Amino acid sequence: MVLSPIEKQIKEKIERIGTPLKDWDIRINYGIKTGFNDAFIITGEKRKELIEQDPKSEEIIRPLLRGRDIKRYSYEFADLYLITTFPSLKIDIEQYLAVKQHLMSFGYDRLKQTGDKGARKKTNNQWFETQDTIAYWEDFSSPKVIYPNMTKFLPFVYDDKGFLTNQKCFIITGAKVEFLTAFLNSSIFKYCFRDDFPELQGGTRELSKIFFDKISVLEVSEETNLQFKDLIFEVQKLKENKELELKIDNLIFDLYNLTNEERNEIGFIEIQ
Repeated sequence: MVLSPIEKQIKEKIERIGTPLKDWDIRINYGIKTGFNDAFIITGEKRKELIEQDPKSEEIIRPLLRGRDIKRYSYEFADLYLITTFPSLKIDIEQYLAVKQHLMSFGYDRLKQTGDKGARKKTNNQWFETQDTIAYWEDFSSPKVIYPNMTKFLPFVYDDKGFLTNQKCFIITGAKVEFLTAFLNSSIFKYCFRDDFPELQGGTRELSKIFFDKISVLEVSEETNLQFKDLIFEVQKLKENKELELKIDNLIFDLYNLTNEERNEIGFIEIQ
């Protein structure tokens, strides 16, 4: 893609000041691959039913966000939950008989991980466990950025409520994820880096980790990070607030010492 002189000037400036995300103290992980979502993802009604049958069920059922639920700065919870029988947790399914019965209702032959026809792909995991080990399961309880793996709209949401995500999402955990949420939702990010992600059919972008690693972002102080944390909480409360988002944009423009010409060139980029 050929950039105009002002586009090239801005992009080079942002990249020069920033540090590639691969060098940040962060981790980017995929959401959870169950191998059979119909069995492991349940409604709020089914969750209630399982807990009524066996209160221990609540220990291994957690709220879930999908890629389609993620909005800019916010999310729409669809009252869905995930049964967290991750192999890395080494769960004894006999301690959760209501959950065991629910899973068995889909049939052992469908749930087994043998690679046989009609079964899940071959792994060393047990029939009641998710397909992936999920060794990083604790990261879901940490403050994090959640974003869809494929999207037209480049939405990012900050989560400190411990949501799990399905395989249609990535999560970012580690240092300064509050500022990172603001930056990734900003006009600067969309202006400079949108085209760094491959465009698929229908204008959808693929936001894979391999492309994120190369994105350069200014590393800020903890004081600045907390300032942005307060702002993203305000935006989340209001769902959408252009005035606040403009304020965030302008604060990021200030951090990057953009000229008036550069600020006017970028403008305020809403969902594209």
